[in-house]
Amino acid sequence: MTVKDIFETMDYGPAPESAAEALAWLVDQGDRFGHFIDGDFTEAGEGFESKNPATGEVLAVLTQATQGDVDAAVAAARKAQPKWEKLGGHGRAKHLYAIARLLQKHARLFAVLETLDNGKPIREARDIDVPLVQRHFYFHAGMAQLMESELPDREALGVCGQIIPWNFPLLMLAWKVAPALAMGNTVVLKPAEYTSLTALLFADICRKAGLPKGVVNIVTGDGAVGEMIVGHPDIDKIAFTGSTEVGRKIRAATAGSGKALTLELGGKSPYIVFDDADIDSAVEGLVDAIWFNQGQVCCAGSRLLVQEGIAERFIDKLKARMDKLRVGDPLDKCIDMGALADPVQLQTVRDMVDGCTDGEIHRLNAQLPAGGCYYPPTLITGLEPSHPLMQEEIFGPVLVSTTFRTPAEAVALANNTRYGLAATVWTENVNLALDIAPKLVAGVVWVNATNLFDAAAGFGGVRESGYGREGGWEGLQSYTKPKGKAKPLARQEPFAGDKIEPETVDRTAKLYIGGKQARPDGGYSRDVWSKSGKHLGEVPIASRKDIRNAVEAARGAAGWSKTTGHLRAQILYYIAENLSARADEFSHRIDALSGHHGAKEVEASIRRLFTYAAWADKYDGQAKGVPIRGVALSMREPVGVIGAICPDEAPLLGLVSVMAPAIAMGNRAVLVASEAMPLAATDFYQVLDTSDVPAGVANILTGSHAELAGTLASHLDVDAVWSFSSSDISGLIERESAGNLKRTWVNNGLARDWMGTEGEGRAFLDAATEVKTIWVPYGE
Repeated sequence: MTVKDIFETMDYGPAPESAAEALAWLVDQGDRFGHFIDGDFTEAGEGFESKNPATGEVLAVLTQATQGDVDAAVAAARKAQPKWEKLGGHGRAKHLYAIARLLQKHARLFAVLETLDNGKPIREARDIDVPLVQRHFYFHAGMAQLMESELPDREALGVCGQIIPWNFPLLMLAWKVAPALAMGNTVVLKPAEYTSLTALLFADICRKAGLPKGVVNIVTGDGAVGEMIVGHPDIDKIAFTGSTEVGRKIRAATAGSGKALTLELGGKSPYIVFDDADIDSAVEGLVDAIWFNQGQVCCAGSRLLVQEGIAERFIDKLKARMDKLRVGDPLDKCIDMGALADPVQLQTVRDMVDGCTDGEIHRLNAQLPAGGCYYPPTLITGLEPSHPLMQEEIFGPVLVSTTFRTPAEAVALANNTRYGLAATVWTENVNLALDIAPKLVAGVVWVNATNLFDAAAGFGGVRESGYGREGGWEGLQSYTKPKGKAKPLARQEPFAGDKIEPETVDRTAKLYIGGKQARPDGGYSRDVWSKSGKHLGEVPIASRKDIRNAVEAARGAAGWSKTTGHLRAQILYYIAENLSARADEFSHRIDALSGHHGAKEVEASIRRLFTYAAWADKYDGQAKGVPIRGVALSMREPVGVIGAICPDEAPLLGLVSVMAPAIAMGNRAVLVASEAMPLAATDFYQVLDTSDVPAGVANILTGSHAELAGTLASHLDVDAVWSFSSSDISGLIERESAGNLKRTWVNNGLARDWMGTEGEGRAFLDAATEVKTIWVPYGE
């Protein structure tokens, strides 16, 4: 027998990892756990069992948190937060570094305990999860050290409530705890009910690292505990990773509370294989994309899109590779797939696949271990793009597939989903790869690779995959806020009067939709009075239909997002030039509306247009220093259609200050003008008419902020809503936005100095862009 024959015929022998140390740690804790609050473990109370999903063995009994437990954890975090922040960046960095070092020293214990509790193969826990956890704490120790010099105008939010899932228990903890602590926040974290043990081991590590009491608090329990955290009035920020359904409920529950919110939700990520791809490499990448962690990955490449010319050959190779996957004891280092995390999840996967009567189903033809939550690797081919299994997240080791003919069709199929978390592109043509990647609606795109993660590169989604980023500089934004305390914003009521002087020529202002002046669909208008009671004219009262028309016009102007920053800059400069030519006219109008500062506001508006013209071709991304042979490009992309409720107190400057950054970054805007003083906006659309602004890029409506806000926020073709209104509509917007989880930026009733630095800058540019991370490995 030759060596070749031996390699082709021999079976893998078992290579079991000892669980003795992890089980001993559990015994040392009495196999029962309380919560970790204010630096110590509480007494164990009434609770639930944590089981090994591979065997059904009970590992420990955990305590179900009560409202009192959550209150105590939040109180401990609140008490500890000021001292933790005042410790300074260097002081916090030393603690984070100590945690990272201890994570390294106890790496094998964490890996084994994670495998016992979660069911994932020990190879994945040992070689992927735990090293990435260490990397996040090292990286964010550096971020803490640099905060004072690089983020001098930012400060901690306060107390962060963090809710993590069961698929990557320790890694999700690191993604959330490390940046929060680095920026001076304290945390109350709830691990998943199924998989809490490594979080409790992490709490033990925090004690060993000398972390001050109350900085990290961990409470265990079911979804009711998460609800207590979300609804707690003394928590400043909620960070959630989990299902889109729950994320939508959290968005609605936190609406109007002033809490910061980041959501990392579900996905149905496309895995696109072009006919020039290295097929063997693409097949191997697909194994990692969908059968890594038993397919329980939010960004799993669960939708295979393969070009028709190679589809048959690719599927044959994929089936052959599938049939060699090894499913078994997760502690065996020779195993490719372990057990799903819980019987409930196993039944969910079974029900979804068993309900499929279309296509062809291919499963691994091997005997699964008796007992335990095992499900075979599964491939379903021949499904229509609209099939439920092509649209809905299965969250298991199930791959669905269809074919495409052209690159354009591949993009259309890839984007045919309500999600937008990740995507993979396989091709040997670098021109094709870098042409396709920006067209995919996803927060992360991998080229000729999959499931690449690093603390330096932001991760997160768009659409119903959530918002916010974890990792990198962009991930710190959601754990900090501008320094200083904003003042309450008083409601700006329209001025009133009772005497109308006859005009020689009646000039009725109109709405501005799709580059044209338009009468309101409802046919109603209202009077506008000066501060002194003089009648200045009438403005239309926009309705739901007018918003619909404006959004349709904005959608039709999608080409604006593909223009160059240089072109957008030229048009913004041109708007400023034309506004400058009519400066006196606008100054008089603002003086008449508000009674003061007309010239100053016009000059500030011109300056602001110049500012965003300058930024239009300069606010770009970064190449991240990730530890691979390759590069991770964080690219700034426009959000899409932004609905903006403009400030009441600055009728021209407020409108310009929200319109200019939005269109500078390639977005299209639906602007609701100052409700109190709208005539400056209806004069301004004449400037847009003469400044080469394409139809539909900027649309201006007038009317009631309270009546129009809900329609904008619930519109499924609006991608983001900003509100700087003096009306109390922040809660309404956040609540209505939950339908498609659009981005929101609201003032929560707080004032902004539109004449000062608060009225412009990076905050507006950040809100007007999404970060897409494109991973491009290189080398043979």
